[in-house]
Amino acid sequence: MAVRVQSSDRPLLAPSDWDRLAQRVTAARRRAAAQQADGVLAAVTVRVGDGLDPTAVVAGSRAPGEPWFVLEQPERDQAAIAALGCAAALEERGPERFTRLASRWRALAGAAVCDPPDGPRGSGVVAVGGFAFEHDGGQTPEWGPFAPASLHVPVLAFARRGDEVRLTVTARVCPDDDPAAVVAALRERVDGLAFDGLPLVDPSPATRARVLSVMPPAHYEQAVARAVERINAGEMVKIVLAREVDVHAASPHDPAAILGVLRQTFPSCFTFAVGRGDVTFVAASPELLVRRDGLRAGTLALAGSTRRSAEPSVDRHLAEQLLHSAKDREEHQIVIRRITEALSPVSVWVTSPDEPVTVQMTNIQHLATPIRAQLSGPVSVLELVGRLHPTPAVGGEPLAKAAPLIPALEGLDRGWYAGPVGWVDTNEDGEFCVALRCALLRGELARLYAGVGVVRDSDPAAELAETDVKLQALLPVLSG
Repeated sequence: MAVRVQSSDRPLLAPSDWDRLAQRVTAARRRAAAQQADGVLAAVTVRVGDGLDPTAVVAGSRAPGEPWFVLEQPERDQAAIAALGCAAALEERGPERFTRLASRWRALAGAAVCDPPDGPRGSGVVAVGGFAFEHDGGQTPEWGPFAPASLHVPVLAFARRGDEVRLTVTARVCPDDDPAAVVAALRERVDGLAFDGLPLVDPSPATRARVLSVMPPAHYEQAVARAVERINAGEMVKIVLAREVDVHAASPHDPAAILGVLRQTFPSCFTFAVGRGDVTFVAASPELLVRRDGLRAGTLALAGSTRRSAEPSVDRHLAEQLLHSAKDREEHQIVIRRITEALSPVSVWVTSPDEPVTVQMTNIQHLATPIRAQLSGPVSVLELVGRLHPTPAVGGEPLAKAAPLIPALEGLDRGWYAGPVGWVDTNEDGEFCVALRCALLRGELARLYAGVGVVRDSDPAAELAETDVKLQALLPVLSG
């Protein structure tokens, strides 16, 4: 039995908060009528019970088919955003999807009747969602609910940093809406919130899942070999190739239970879930694409990887090998150079350390270089995402040569795999990670994705083995 949050010592919203929201809904209706707009956002943001687990509340409260979104990075002071419902949907496709979406969000956020962002990052009215890898990606049936560019303004959004949690309640108000009815519907949704902790994954299922590669492993090795031939012929210097693996379980995969395992196992990663209809996209991604805070922007070059070892001395040796690997250092430097080139036109300066470091996940370690930029003017985080995506860590170099070869060699539709996932606020600040170490869940089927960077010295068998290492982030959780 779920425990109602509203049965705690005090309700999430006080009577004065509901009064304030009613006033804003009325003001938004007037503004919508005056501007002849389809709708204007009205919202209030309040501080709620410190220590509340936003992910557990959202995962436990979602209605069947209701859109939901979670993005956490536990090691970064328990940073989390968790959202329910859709007050407004912004979707685009095509080569200009980032700039068009940024323009539409700017107009919608600029007209909103709401509190300014305050408190934990991501507080206030936000838009959450993501982008396909390709500008028209996600055309296959499994990606049906996920448009190539899709942001939702949630009805309810929690933001947490440390023990502080804020809740934002939002409606899109049209000229002919009844303000009392709008507020009543929001109150009913808040009153229906429940919290009972995240469910657990069955550690010993009665029937073990079947794990099948969508295409034979030999197909992937052949793709790598053909890519190496193109690279050695001088067509490009790097291309990233991915493969798919399906996990068929005896019972439906539970996204909430999987999230619980991922955030505990990979606390330094971006653990996320994007639920649309009966499909949920989940991940534990190690890679930040971009974070914007005012005129400051930060990103992470992450390329070059090797396995972990339970023996500390062997683990250290593997890290040293990675740091001194000519192949991995070349792959890493390509990513740094492209990111710097992408940010420089909109920045006063872009800086990064001279040498990479190794970052360790539970099952893998990577070469990593943080990159910081001082922006020369206000550039939306969505426009920065468009400038940076796709980095050579998930695409290729030069991209114009690699882009058409990726689907031709892979033989799959990446959908949102390797695309940006995150959030943007009304100041156009925000944060997007790259969708890696991920799976698409629908009922008993989970489809996992993993890729590696191919350069001139790549060995097909070794690259196939590296995808197996990366798949181990989710395979143990999904396969039982």
